[in-house]
Amino acid sequence: MSFTVITDTSGNLPKYLADEYGLTVIPFYYHVDGEDLCCEAIENFDSDSYYRRLKEGPRVTTTQITPQRYYEYFEPEAKAGHDLIYVSMSGGISGSCDSARVAVRMLEEEYPAVKAFVVDTKGAALGEGFVALEAARLRDRGLSIEEAAEKLEDYSKRMCNVFTVGDLLYLKRGGRLSNAAAWIGTILNIKPLLKGDVDGKIVAFAKLRGRRKAVDALAERYERLAEKPEEQTVGIVQAACREDAARLGEMIRNGSRPPKEILFVDYEPVTTSYVGPGALALFFLGGPDVRTAMDRAGLRESPAQAAAEKVKSAAEAAKAKAEAAIDDLRQSKPAEKLKNAAGRVISSLEKKREEMREEEPAETDKNLYKQEKNN
Repeated sequence: MSFTVITDTSGNLPKYLADEYGLTVIPFYYHVDGEDLCCEAIENFDSDSYYRRLKEGPRVTTTQITPQRYYEYFEPEAKAGHDLIYVSMSGGISGSCDSARVAVRMLEEEYPAVKAFVVDTKGAALGEGFVALEAARLRDRGLSIEEAAEKLEDYSKRMCNVFTVGDLLYLKRGGRLSNAAAWIGTILNIKPLLKGDVDGKIVAFAKLRGRRKAVDALAERYERLAEKPEEQTVGIVQAACREDAARLGEMIRNGSRPPKEILFVDYEPVTTSYVGPGALALFFLGGPDVRTAMDRAGLRESPAQAAAEKVKSAAEAAKAKAEAAIDDLRQSKPAEKLKNAAGRVISSLEKKREEMREEEPAETDKNLYKQEKNN
């Protein structure tokens, strides 16, 4: 073994795969209503109970691993004379990657002969886990640690991380959406497509009307962007939406470019606390520009695009009304004014929703959309 490969539980890898590939997995920690918990092997994680508990609204927080904690995992390898690669979740969404880099610098001071690299996958879940498996394959092929680290940087850029969610409010709590956007989206059943961008940050790049269209759009991204699908394992990760995950898998298997294999896993608890129950993610290898090409690929959602414009207008109107109501309340705080202000905002939103229902695309427009989709 030329070097040791270390990753963490946010990579969402089943224990049997971690063991098969000789990976060291660092557990992450989380807290539910003040109770300290450790991420277990995904096979031992009671995901259904955890997802149900999240829906009940307990306070869930996570703890970033400190440099000292990383050092405690790295030092035994260095003491044994082993070089190491740590495959990390995206530095764009977590400070853990930076903590690992600090630990590596500490290690190099104490063990100058040992080589250690941190690979920022710019991904999470299997977008991280698949990179860790590739690191092990490169090690087993006899590549030097320098060669492996370079190839893993390229591999990470080509790893597509694309997903949708069941409840926009979880993203809002994580600072991904404004209050107004989360509120409007929930009322109008708008489902975003999100991705890990070139910097490893989570960004929304498309909005679709309804869950089914969002799942269809995930499959369509794979169909257009996967490279050499017959040679790769595709990952599908779900949180409390097994039927959607199964349907996504069937679409990919029965499409024109089926993969060699599909790995289905449940979201582990730390990541679920950010994406929420109903999250459904797809991971596959594409070309060097896959993270930007996702924006260009997609079904031509004419009705959804029109709906999105209406949503934007409704959001702007609601925001203006809400700001006016807040200013009014700052000057005077009677309960009746609060009730009336809230009523005005809600009535405005309901009116916009009814207008959108009355302005559904004509039947000919729907037929044109179906024809475009088939093409």
